[in-house]
Amino acid sequence: MVEINFLCYIYIMSSYYASRSKRVAPVLIREITRRVNQQKIFQAAYTAGIVLPKPVATCRYWHRSLNPRKLIDVKFSHLSAKMTLALTIKLYRLPNTPASHNLRPIEKRDIASAWKLLSEYLKQFSLAPVFTKKEFEHVFMTIEDVVYTYVIEVCNITGGKVTDMISFYSLPSSVMHHPVHRSIRAAYSFYNVATSVPFKQLINDALILANKVFLILNFFTIILILYIYISIL
Repeated sequence: MVEINFLCYIYIMSSYYASRSKRVAPVLIREITRRVNQQKIFQAAYTAGIVLPKPVATCRYWHRSLNPRKLIDVKFSHLSAKMTLALTIKLYRLPNTPASHNLRPIEKRDIASAWKLLSEYLKQFSLAPVFTKKEFEHVFMTIEDVVYTYVIEVCNITGGKVTDMISFYSLPSSVMHHPVHRSIRAAYSFYNVATSVPFKQLINDALILANKVFLILNFFTIILILYIYISIL
């Protein structure tokens, strides 16, 4: 099965709205379909913000502001009723360091253990991706401005073992018609596994780490709807 994850094309800013009306996305989808069919793959998973027959799952986006001042300035968000900017900044303030003291960026030596941890975790779900170790390394090794992965490792006489991991990826958004800001540096929560520390603590650590680079961290729980597509030749 193929997962339709990121669908991108380059456009000139002045022709943004004209590009949107050209319906480029369906053309790209047809080309992806053609290529995967050549590999004898006839199923795909994809998401959409609209309801089509028939979804297999739904999830909701949650936005956690990391820099409310700038997000309000660019009109991504707004002040809630009876809230001032100072109170909002105080409400969203985070500690400087994670609560999990042994949390660190993933390294190449962690790949096998972290891959096993995630693979075991995903087995509990009815629908989940299956990563090979090579795919895991390609997807989760930290690359600045692309993806960030952190792990907790427990060491014993037999060596180190990854017990927890958090990850998030970068997906900036353009800011239109603002005199100063041109983009919002947004991060999206990716895969998170907690076994030695509380899950809530691990996610709070993710917020603290993302806050060093990004303005907002988004979580899945707008609504996206997951579909399974079957190609009939």
